[in-house]
Amino acid sequence: MTTTAESGAGKRARVRLARLRSLLMGLIALTTVAAGTACTTGGDQPRIVVTTNILGDITREIVGDEAEVTVLMKPDADPHSFGLSAVQAAELERADLVVFNGLGLEENVLRHVDAARQSGVATFEAGKAVDPLTFHAGDDGGPEEEAGQPDPHFWTDPDRVRKASGLIADQVVEHVGGVDEQAIRANAARYEKQLADLTTWMEKSFARIPEDERALVTNHHVFGYLADRFGFRVIGAVVPSGTTLASPSSSDLRALTRAMEEAGVRTVFADSSQPDKLAQVLRTELGGQVSVVELYSESLTRKDAGAGTYLQMMRANTTAITDSLTGG
Repeated sequence: MTTTAESGAGKRARVRLARLRSLLMGLIALTTVAAGTACTTGGDQPRIVVTTNILGDITREIVGDEAEVTVLMKPDADPHSFGLSAVQAAELERADLVVFNGLGLEENVLRHVDAARQSGVATFEAGKAVDPLTFHAGDDGGPEEEAGQPDPHFWTDPDRVRKASGLIADQVVEHVGGVDEQAIRANAARYEKQLADLTTWMEKSFARIPEDERALVTNHHVFGYLADRFGFRVIGAVVPSGTTLASPSSSDLRALTRAMEEAGVRTVFADSSQPDKLAQVLRTELGGQVSVVELYSESLTRKDAGAGTYLQMMRANTTAITDSLTGG
């Protein structure tokens, strides 16, 4: 027969066992949650932030699925004037790597890039690394006040973009943890082959233009690298500057019309993301005999709007320039 004391002891033992089981289950649950959190954190992709959409497209071709690439500049924007929201500025300081054009191009963004660098983020200035050209003096059609300053528009030369793509791959491998180096190198090699093919195709296309017809007048000074690489002369620009933030004076426009008349040039190439009102003024100055042709010079478009990638942009521009200067 069971005594009351024995019954009480057994009950207390069962309570202690139940509490022990509850504590054990709680520990197991906490361990599972912690492990799950660790896996989620460890599984987050590294972050690469790119300022301009042209460099953003190039970087995505190289990175592939190995990292998250955030591009700050929207399609059809102006790199000289676009700014950042507070959220975008914070993204720079959380990045593993920031890729930017530099040489003064992203005028409203460079201070944020500097802040990210000072906080310890790795940054790569692509323009500075690809043997940049400088703006020529006004007598050569270049911006007078910026003569001798570096020209940031290196992407109009696909050979320099090819060099930049290899350097970006190096930066990703060096500074972005968790990426597959072999995948990055393979992506870079594939893209560099496409860029080499682009250069060959552009050379063949421009060969249709007689040498004495290879003259460019643009909305602002943006095609110096293309001119240097493929043998064009830059007669001048409607905005006599390397930035769209400048404005021409009436004397600037008169000087440009005289230069165009002397060179027999009747075509102005205007950036598709900028109003071409200034270029239209030349029609009045030259008696209405000026053709204004839009190019994608400083920004990519949406994917379905003609220049969604760098390769599409360069092919579209090459075709437009060649057709305009050959009458084809």
